[in-house]
Amino acid sequence: MTELMQAMDESAALEMLHEAGCTDGLPVVIPTPERVEALVLATGLDADLQLGTMGPGNGAATVGKVATAAVMAGCLPDHMPIVMGAVNAVLDPLFDLAEMQSTTHCTAPLILVNGPGRHSCGPVASGFGALGPGHRANASIGRALRLCMINIGGARPGESDMALLGHPGKFTYCLAEDEEHSPFAPMHTELGFAPDDTVVTVIGAEAPHSVMYNGDADDPEDVNKLLEVLAIGLANMATNNAVLTGGGAVVVLNPEHAKILHDNGLDRQAIITRLWQLTHYPTEQLSYFSANFAARIKSDTYQCFTKPEDILLLMAGGSGLYSMVMPSWCAGANRNQYVSKKADVEQFCEVPGLVALLD
Repeated sequence: MTELMQAMDESAALEMLHEAGCTDGLPVVIPTPERVEALVLATGLDADLQLGTMGPGNGAATVGKVATAAVMAGCLPDHMPIVMGAVNAVLDPLFDLAEMQSTTHCTAPLILVNGPGRHSCGPVASGFGALGPGHRANASIGRALRLCMINIGGARPGESDMALLGHPGKFTYCLAEDEEHSPFAPMHTELGFAPDDTVVTVIGAEAPHSVMYNGDADDPEDVNKLLEVLAIGLANMATNNAVLTGGGAVVVLNPEHAKILHDNGLDRQAIITRLWQLTHYPTEQLSYFSANFAARIKSDTYQCFTKPEDILLLMAGGSGLYSMVMPSWCAGANRNQYVSKKADVEQFCEVPGLVALLD
């Protein structure tokens, strides 16, 4: 049975949570029993149901503990299907959570949301500034996962979370694909899910790297130049993708860049195949920067990604000069593999008066 903390008022409770190392450094909503019970009720599941163990501390991730983190993060009941989907994704052994939590690399779980739950479970932003401030669902959902990793997984800076510097995505890191405006099929359908499935994909990723490209329709090399600069951002010689190899990564195209590629007859598969090809490098180049890592390669060239499908591609954000790429860690038993889980939106319950209780 979980022992409850006692405090005179919410201000004192907040200070107790900070002192106990239970926060991410920012103020949290106090997880009173009533608030936690309300979010548990919203899931339609039993509070004691164990979803798995969360490394590196191997804490039991129960529905009640996840709901506690979600309350602290500021989540509403509508957010819970995505929160639960993200938690289930990182608990999958393929995600290598314990190793990812303990690495000196700056990796953080990036949550990508597809399907109708982008609207019904949020809305989860996919347009201008989707990774920035001002979007409650994005901020709260990503933060809930981080608070789970702190309080269930036991990852605390300098103790078990050994990231040398980290990055702001370790507070929250979540966005949706802009499926309505994308010229490509929704990402989750090409991962094997149905169009009306709500899917949460999580990958351990670095902070977004800006890729600047000013399109020129009169330039016959326009599309090739765009692909080349995306590849440079994705796996330049300063990234783990180029040095360790074998992991995954994310490309977030803005609408203008997506249009350039689509207008030149490229679909998602063609784009990721070309990016995969563009990240085949001379081994000699790796030897110059990282001789010890290059020694394992016995050929004149090597691949930064094992296969094109290791590169996740989606469209989001406002239209203009800048797309984003997110290189990754590329380590762990499964090489920092992304994991996708279907969110069970149907079983989640509306709780009358719950918004007033949580606000």
